Amino acid sequence: MDFFVNFFVAAVLAGTPLLFGILGEIINEKAGHLNLGVEGMMSIGAVGGFVVGYWTDNLVLALAAAFVTGMLGALIYAVLTVTFMADQNVTGLTLTIFGIGFSNFVGDFVREKSGNTSLKLPEGILDSLGKVKLPFLTDIPVIGKLLFNYNIFVYLGIAAAILCAIYLHRTKTGLNVRAVGENPAAADAAGIPVTKLKYLNLMLGGGLCGIGGAYCSMIICNGVWVTSCVNGLGWIAVALVIFATWNPNRAILAALVFGGFSVLKYYVPQVIPSSIFDMIPFLMTIVVLIMTSIRSSKENSQPKSCGVNYFREER
Repeated sequence: MDFFVNFFVAAVLAGTPLLFGILGEIINEKAGHLNLGVEGMMSIGAVGGFVVGYWTDNLVLALAAAFVTGMLGALIYAVLTVTFMADQNVTGLTLTIFGIGFSNFVGDFVREKSGNTSLKLPEGILDSLGKVKLPFLTDIPVIGKLLFNYNIFVYLGIAAAILCAIYLHRTKTGLNVRAVGENPAAADAAGIPVTKLKYLNLMLGGGLCGIGGAYCSMIICNGVWVTSCVNGLGWIAVALVIFATWNPNRAILAALVFGGFSVLKYYVPQVIPSSIFDMIPFLMTIVVLIMTSIRSSKENSQPKSCGVNYFREER
């Protein structure tokens, strides 16, 4: 039982940054934009949250900074693809290159200005990043450690997934966003503010990615600034959107499964090459893609206008 509990906890912790990236990309794609800049937005959020946390010793301000800087990164993408109708794939790739470079530059600059060989968060914020103790619930045998013994990022991620699902499937604005993603011309003809919704949802998705990046710089790196701390998780998140079938609730499962496979090599005998475990989640993603293509379910497939810029005069 201890083995299962420890493995489950490790899977949840490993999958949390992916969850934020998946949710951010789902919001972007539901608005009709295939944003390949998730890695860049996570990197910008990573340095934004870390630097503000370092300066203020306040976790709330650090999370807000990660969200806002992630939004600003997404704003660059939105201006180029929505207003100037630049190619979405090229713009996303460019945003990733820019985001990683910007993150590394700012982080290293602040580290050099601090006069220390390493840049570490203050003790106050490190204490806030520890496990959240919930009265009575945390002390429940097995279940307490399994469900109620995580840091604040885990609970924020689960809450974000639930709120995103409600937003997209239970609100009028969310339904309008989905209409824009499927057919922006028809949505525009129906009086839906296409451009406004695209901007808002691209920036919302960027903010979520930014928080995922802050998890990488503040939790995975143990509160010490590390260059390129996101380390490819943004690309994995883009792939896992397919695994989640563009559903925020299933994003939790996708992040948990991939998190589990990413730590599985530490819990099994070293008789199988670790690269095999790294490959399995991507094979599963391919299987899910094939299955969703065969079923041809509109609800569980990529929005039709994804990757195609909308020019109003062409409708």
